[in-house]
Amino acid sequence: MDILRTPDERFANLPGYAFSPNYLDLGELRIHYVDEGPRDGAIVLCLHGEPSWSYLYRTMIPGLTAAGLRVIAPDLVGFGRSDKPVDRAVYTYQRHVDWMAAFVDRLDLQAITLFCQDWGGLIGLRLVADAPDRFARVVASNTFLPTGDQPAPPAFAAWQAFSQTVPEFPVGNIVSRACARPVDAGVIAAYDAPFPDERYKAGARQFPLLVPTRPDDPASAANRAAWERLRTFTRPFLTAFGDADPITRGADRLLQAMIPGASGQPHTTIAKGGHFIQEDAGPELATIVAAFIASTP
Repeated sequence: MDILRTPDERFANLPGYAFSPNYLDLGELRIHYVDEGPRDGAIVLCLHGEPSWSYLYRTMIPGLTAAGLRVIAPDLVGFGRSDKPVDRAVYTYQRHVDWMAAFVDRLDLQAITLFCQDWGGLIGLRLVADAPDRFARVVASNTFLPTGDQPAPPAFAAWQAFSQTVPEFPVGNIVSRACARPVDAGVIAAYDAPFPDERYKAGARQFPLLVPTRPDDPASAANRAAWERLRTFTRPFLTAFGDADPITRGADRLLQAMIPGASGQPHTTIAKGGHFIQEDAGPELATIVAAFIASTP
């Protein structure tokens, strides 16, 4: 397997991101993750989406650790400081689930609070369905678990077409444009940092094609099976969606209706919150997550 590894100097002096790197080897691949807070604190597993990386959680982490929580935020394969296979065929939905399942298993994470957004939910909700006993609760933000049985919203179809036709994949600008609040130029550059050139972006380019958008998609059956298990998930399940995300608008109500653990929870809609809600409202989200953990068994 041809694998690229972003040089460490690309991650020097990024604004707001002074966390020590941690690494886990999974076969040929090295996974990077942030691990902050007390070792004996309740675990919050933060999974990012497309085309971001753990940098997205930099303004949530301080609030969570101040509440006595241990925050673990991995970079998905192909993103951040994690290794980046060059061949786009390496990146499949199932492999992303398997990589993160192995990550959780190798660290032996238990009683996890999952915070998931975008692809963090497409992967994270599969993890919950496959190993529910590892998870104490879930906070889902601007995400869903699609099966392709319903048509994708027009905003997603436009994004998918753009992602495959734009000559240079502008990662930082993609994140910025999907936020509802202004994003500083230094922050945009930090989202670009993992990708020195287009060769490093195979995973980012492939992700939009992996979302099930038709009933016979290769991931549709596995996601349908996951939904069957999620319909029996009774542990606390909270939604905290932004009100300005055209891609996932309305998915919070579906999650609330379909997952038993969502019943009676203090679901939140965050004003002026775009798709990358962590960028728009990171400290606010940290407060919501910490309060949810403190108030639920």
